[in-house]
Amino acid sequence: LKRRQAVSEAVADALILVANLVMLGRALQLVAAGTIDFAAAFVAVFTFVSSFGSVIAVSRLGASLQETLASGARVLDLLDEQPQCAEVADGQDVEFAGAAAEHVSFSYVGGVDAGGAGATEQVANDTAASLILDDVTCTFAPGTMTCIMGRSGSGKSTLLKLLMRFWDPAAGTITVSGVDARHINTASLRSHEAYMTQDTHLFCGTVRENLLVAHANATDAELLDACRSASLTTLIDRLPQGLDTPVAELGDSLSGGERQRIGLARIFLNDAPFILLDEPTSALDALNEASVMQAIDELKRRGKTIVLVSHRASTCAFADFSLSVEHGRLS
Repeated sequence: LKRRQAVSEAVADALILVANLVMLGRALQLVAAGTIDFAAAFVAVFTFVSSFGSVIAVSRLGASLQETLASGARVLDLLDEQPQCAEVADGQDVEFAGAAAEHVSFSYVGGVDAGGAGATEQVANDTAASLILDDVTCTFAPGTMTCIMGRSGSGKSTLLKLLMRFWDPAAGTITVSGVDARHINTASLRSHEAYMTQDTHLFCGTVRENLLVAHANATDAELLDACRSASLTTLIDRLPQGLDTPVAELGDSLSGGERQRIGLARIFLNDAPFILLDEPTSALDALNEASVMQAIDELKRRGKTIVLVSHRASTCAFADFSLSVEHGRLS
């Protein structure tokens, strides 16, 4: 599109230049012949040259209009996106009392059935290689920390997303407080869960605004306490405006470890009873990892239920239970 636009602009500019030279030459010829005086020639040439502004705008409208239409189409596509799992508003509210996965199988291939008659058929039609999770059963009791280990692509993060009900399992059931997650009001379910992804997303704004995503009405004392728990105070003290320092879009002005600690601070600020952590210390050095894990252990002592995905044995040292995922199977 850019190459086409460049060719179009070059041709238009060349034609305008030729037309201006022809006009100038003809005006000078008429002045030399005494047909018009110099003032009249100047006005005519000036008017002619000035008239091409609108011509240039029209000549370039096509390319810019294509970009505008393409951008508009992308925005409309986003607005038309439907969630993988429809939000539940006519279900039941629950108080958190543990969670479990019961004979859960899941595959990203061919979409996801929301349960019911088509669920078994969905699994049957998927090949064994396409199943991310295959007949997984596990329980997360209140007040415990469970570490899930396994190689990349083995299904660890997928299990966390199923617990958040970003997708529904193709077979089996995800339960929270003994109730099928598909029958729990989405607002109630999410109010009990705090989820930290491996790649922390930061918005264009200040550090304070990015933390308030987790708890909009948090006080400065709560913000600082969350930052202290996430070993973020050193960064806050180093920033020129503290919590009010702007961060670039997607957090490009911060390192991976700093973004990760902001994600952890969001978790501490949210204060949900069920905490899901996907590689919370992968971008941290040993010193910060130890500090963060001590804070996470403190959350467990407060009665939080924690599910932690990690490759590091040191990260799992605080866990009460350890699960290993390999080729979609759990042990």
